[in-house]
Amino acid sequence: MPSRKFAEGEVVRGRWPGSSLYYEVEILSYDNKSQLYTVKYKDGTELELKESDVKPLKSFKQRKGGSTSSSPSRRRSSRSRSRSRSPGRAPKGSRRSASASHQADIKEKETRREILQVKLTPLVLKPFGNSINVYNGEPEHTEKNDISRKNKQEKVILSPEGSFIATQYSLRPRREEVTVKEIESKEQKRLPKVPAPLETFQVTTPQRKSLEFGGVPGASLIMLGLPACLFLLLLQCRQKDPSLLSFPPPLPALGELWEARVCGIYLLWFFIQALFYLLPIGKVVEGTPLVDGRRLKYRLNGFNAFVLTSAIVGTSLFWGIELCYVYTHFLQFALAATVFSVVLSVYLYARSLKAPRDELSPASSGNAVYDFFIGRELNPRIGVFDLKYFCELRPGLIGWVVVNLVMLLAEMKVQERGTPSLAMVLVNSFQLLYVVDALWNEEALLTTMDIIHDGFGFMLAFGDLVWVPFTYSLQAFYLVSHPHDLSWPLASVIIALKLCGYVIFRCANSQKNAFRKNPTDPKLAHLKTIHTSTGKSLLVSGWWGFVRHPNYLGDLIMALAWSLPCGFNHLLPYFYVIYFTALLVHREARDEHQCKRKYGLAWEKYCQRVPYRILPYVY
Repeated sequence: MPSRKFAEGEVVRGRWPGSSLYYEVEILSYDNKSQLYTVKYKDGTELELKESDVKPLKSFKQRKGGSTSSSPSRRRSSRSRSRSRSPGRAPKGSRRSASASHQADIKEKETRREILQVKLTPLVLKPFGNSINVYNGEPEHTEKNDISRKNKQEKVILSPEGSFIATQYSLRPRREEVTVKEIESKEQKRLPKVPAPLETFQVTTPQRKSLEFGGVPGASLIMLGLPACLFLLLLQCRQKDPSLLSFPPPLPALGELWEARVCGIYLLWFFIQALFYLLPIGKVVEGTPLVDGRRLKYRLNGFNAFVLTSAIVGTSLFWGIELCYVYTHFLQFALAATVFSVVLSVYLYARSLKAPRDELSPASSGNAVYDFFIGRELNPRIGVFDLKYFCELRPGLIGWVVVNLVMLLAEMKVQERGTPSLAMVLVNSFQLLYVVDALWNEEALLTTMDIIHDGFGFMLAFGDLVWVPFTYSLQAFYLVSHPHDLSWPLASVIIALKLCGYVIFRCANSQKNAFRKNPTDPKLAHLKTIHTSTGKSLLVSGWWGFVRHPNYLGDLIMALAWSLPCGFNHLLPYFYVIYFTALLVHREARDEHQCKRKYGLAWEKYCQRVPYRILPYVY
């Protein structure tokens, strides 16, 4: 059964039968058998329309050139006048014959006008629901008009202050037999200048008017603050007393932070992962449709790359290669990754200046500083090599696991232990499960905001290549110099908390991904949905009826479980929980904004059904 495209209560544009004109209508219902929409025009007329005769509001673009509400009659009148005028005088009998024929033509045209022609007059009606009608992205307005029809005055009354009235039209068939000139003169006196009837429609991309992350000042602060925050955390973690009382830590000399050999090792790591990405293994899938309708192809071989990387690391250990070198030069590796991310960001911005307009990110603004931060080009590619998609999962995420393993080996060496501590084992195991899960479910990344909305700039480059491997591994780095003996009963509670968070995280994401792939799957038949004007539906039961972002809730529970093995002596190991909470709250706000723009009335209904965003009964 074909899926319906428009939801009940949505305000769209419907074609008036027998013409090519589109007017605002409200969707009342949909018949699955006949596949017809019952719509209501602004004058109360209810008709059944095919889906091909219904278009979304945002797909129309206003036509310039003033009001053309009476343009059909004008076009017809000009043709009629040109035919009735004769440059020469014909014989009397001929003139009579031509006159009779002309009168017949006039009557036929008047009959056609009664059936087909539609007059547009401003009409004040109660808005549909609580939504605000938007025409081409901007609110419409009405003016006060006195409209007479058959010598009866109908006064247009504006609604009280605070309510919204869009420019609305009444559809009234012309039944008065008046001359073409009278119609033109009356229409010009009565009607305000309104947009022309939409005989054609054009898809337009909405332009962003507000900047996220605090705009240019916020983006500048983040670009300067994140690297500084990272190095302060790592320096603080190396101290014997990493408490807040000893903050800030002493700064090392700049020469101690840079080493060419470390930079070469980091570049080797990056290009090895790029080589694994290009291997012709794993299935190829299509991403979400772009603005121009194209769907880019992605090769899903992240888990294969992880297996190959594990084999290389295992071989290195077998050959006796000292992996603790990464621990002793951890600051140098962090600086090398930071420099590389900045160079990559500069390259990305430079190449985006030559990118076609339809390949730019919806988040780009036109401001050089902000676009450098958020990313100007949506999907920068070198041939088939997708730079953003590669960096999202490969060098940083797999590098996170390698760094954790190095910290485990370093703990055994520094603390002179024959086996790693229970706390270190739990931190490694918990975070390994998280990374493996992400790589195994790699396809889910294609529907995230990072891929479909944000461009590839400093924000994602630094986050993927630097912040993830060097900040998310902070608990393991902390335990090397600050060991914590964990009892098995407490470890069992932490494991249970981790599994609880993982179940919520994985089940919520699996339910969402399964519904996106096949909404008619019999396994999902018990779930309740709200249909939207985009043709998609919103889940309002199951995990997504519990809170609006159950995957974020699971993420936060797992983040807490990662930090608990470090004990409660210092706040530093809990930096990740604090930061991640702020990140997800901000990300949730961005999600809300995007969904409200995309789904409109349906999203408002969903928020009423599911009032809590992340934490039930709290937020």
